[in-house]
Amino acid sequence: MTAGSGTLSNGASGVGLVLPDDRQPVIIAALRTPVCRANGALKHLRSHELLAPVLAALLAETGVDAGDVADVVIGNAVGAGGNVARLAALEAGLPVTVPGLTVDRQCGSGLDAIVLASRLVAAGGGTYLAGGVESISTAPLRAHRNDDGEPAFFSRAQFAPHRHGDPDMGVAAENVAREYGISRARQDEFALCSHRRAVAAQADGTFVRETVPLPGASGTAPGSKTVTADDGPRPRLSEALMARFPAAFVESGTVTAGNSCFDADGAAAVVITSLARARKLGAAGGLAVLGTETAGVEPKLLGIGAAAAASRLLAAQSVDAADVDLVEFNEAFASQTLACLDHLGIDSLRANADGGALALGHAYGASGAVLVTRLMAQARQDPAAEAAQGKLALAMISIAGGMGTAALFRHIRL
Repeated sequence: MTAGSGTLSNGASGVGLVLPDDRQPVIIAALRTPVCRANGALKHLRSHELLAPVLAALLAETGVDAGDVADVVIGNAVGAGGNVARLAALEAGLPVTVPGLTVDRQCGSGLDAIVLASRLVAAGGGTYLAGGVESISTAPLRAHRNDDGEPAFFSRAQFAPHRHGDPDMGVAAENVAREYGISRARQDEFALCSHRRAVAAQADGTFVRETVPLPGASGTAPGSKTVTADDGPRPRLSEALMARFPAAFVESGTVTAGNSCFDADGAAAVVITSLARARKLGAAGGLAVLGTETAGVEPKLLGIGAAAAASRLLAAQSVDAADVDLVEFNEAFASQTLACLDHLGIDSLRANADGGALALGHAYGASGAVLVTRLMAQARQDPAAEAAQGKLALAMISIAGGMGTAALFRHIRL
């Protein structure tokens, strides 16, 4: 596998596994915290405090001995540095012998951490905890040091040289809407659908099994409040209300607060190991990693990055987009989500079956791992996924600076 891509299988829609069992990566468990609005219900928890309960819950669910974990690979985008993967692992009670590695590919960090862990399994086996975390509420203030030593604060890092253009995320979303002809009406309709799907999923208890509750702001004392659910989905959102939102980033534009995601706090992670090890652990099934791809695109149109990565990945796997059963795309903005799905020939109704970041929120470094957690939950919910060949599942995310990452999985029985 190369630094930019990897191929773990071949064939058409019935792709098979071609790596030896002791090197075929498979995800056997995936969990996440509630995803809550920044400066809201989880604002008192720093990144390692969000992530540690997820890591501990994954070990308990799978029966993996903490000392057998080869590494903890975690994505984080706007944290304080200092290797949050190692800090969270120790906070979760893993022994000091287990190392930690923090990955930063901005919004793609959580998915890229899982991709990296899958490549480590393919290279030599082992068992890894991988995922992402973001506490936007507690993210540090950032500043450059002026010549006189005084700080010059900035809101975000530079993602591309100015000669390439380095637009803010909302402006980039407008660029994509204009370049690919995504109307305001389509964006609003898609965003409203995301909220309605998420509201319905919450009402049905769809998210319960994948969510690790966290202590509320009052702590863990008896009688304290526990945060158990996402707080983003809006049951009262309507077409009329969506139409009232003004353009948020460009005058007379089509991207609004209503069809854009909101910043959120949260964490998500998986247990990924070899097929041989998964069987020894008694896992009933999981997501076999078939292949991954990361691609670069024009920074001014960064939102199309996921489509570039997914196109290359599907071509490398000889898989048609129509043959993919489950699709999870990070809905940072409705415009870029629709543009990517259009490019791939995927009907928007097939993506994000239980809503996406437009309703649930975007916890930057965690969001890519949330996609995989959702795919794992969806595959297990559908009895048809227990068929011999299993269902194909695609996770993809666009990334600041003009990039995208995609990963293709197949749900298998062990």
